[in-house]
Amino acid sequence: MILPQILRLPALAAGPLLLSMALAACGTHGAPGSPGGGADASDSISGAGATFPAPVYAKWADTYHSGGHGSINYQAIGSGGGIRQITVGTVDFGASDKPLKPEDLDKNGLYQFPTVMGGVVPVINVPGISSGQLHMTGALLGDVYLGKVTKWNDPAISSINAGIKLPALPITIVHRSDGSGTSFLFTTYLAMKNAAWSSKVGASDSVNWPVGLGGKGNDGVAANVKQTNGAIGYVEYAYAKNSHMTYVDMQNTSGAFVAPSADSFAAAAAGADWPHAKGNYLLLLDQPGAASWPITGATFILLHKQQASKAKGVAALKFFDWAYKNGDDAARALDYVPMPKSVKDLVRKQWTDTLKASDGSAVYTGD
Repeated sequence: MILPQILRLPALAAGPLLLSMALAACGTHGAPGSPGGGADASDSISGAGATFPAPVYAKWADTYHSGGHGSINYQAIGSGGGIRQITVGTVDFGASDKPLKPEDLDKNGLYQFPTVMGGVVPVINVPGISSGQLHMTGALLGDVYLGKVTKWNDPAISSINAGIKLPALPITIVHRSDGSGTSFLFTTYLAMKNAAWSSKVGASDSVNWPVGLGGKGNDGVAANVKQTNGAIGYVEYAYAKNSHMTYVDMQNTSGAFVAPSADSFAAAAAGADWPHAKGNYLLLLDQPGAASWPITGATFILLHKQQASKAKGVAALKFFDWAYKNGDDAARALDYVPMPKSVKDLVRKQWTDTLKASDGSAVYTGD
């Protein structure tokens, strides 16, 4: 059987279409109820959105289906696409790294909850430079993306990288071309650290980039950086790690230069106040702590508060409840940070209180 091998490939190496086809195909093999077999059609659900969590969603979906549960058809098309598709109801769930503000959730009848946390990582392709050698600050990174710093041996870079021989190589900017929660986190961070970026470009899932080449999805950005001498881009950490890309150490709010890792993401998330985050809207950027990675964020699932199909709502929540209970090891192996038990318990209560069927009953009570 070839399909599980496809699913076990590093998800970053597979484009959005391949990931979607692989997960959708899970439901076409085996006998109903058998491991790897097809479950009842009502247990098969569709989702679309963020590429940031695509590797862990692929692993969860593979394991879930192999255990005799339903199939998950997830299209990694970017957060903007996921928000649009769940808003118009063409998928059972949306996925976004850009949390929607409470007023936007209410306007569209949506509810969101976090699944895992991870980090956005600047990646480079500079001859002679390896991971962790090059240091950057948020303000400098903003100037690079504004096109104000154009060569790798610019004094603005060399002044904080003493002892490193930097080439007189032009910097090629790579950014996302699609609406992206990864871009939202990245541009929001740049706006926090660089006043010129804040005033000229701003923070959103889709901005008017001053300079650079666009790539679709994390995999598109990663491919452009790897193929271009002198390039810099930004991707979710799993893409950087599994593609063996060169990453940059970033200065955090305490002044320390830190490397991206599950530990530095967890350090940034340690003070997250989820119980007081209305609508689960919470950003984890530039958090305090000497070990904190400055561009950390959670990724979210979006569902309609009023479920048109109770069966589909149950199937979606059964999958994510299973992931909350059984998916932490897989998440850690891919360098994501699982949600704390207290947050999972909070979210499960929200499911019961917030998500309703057409008759007003709770869609899911965990039974």
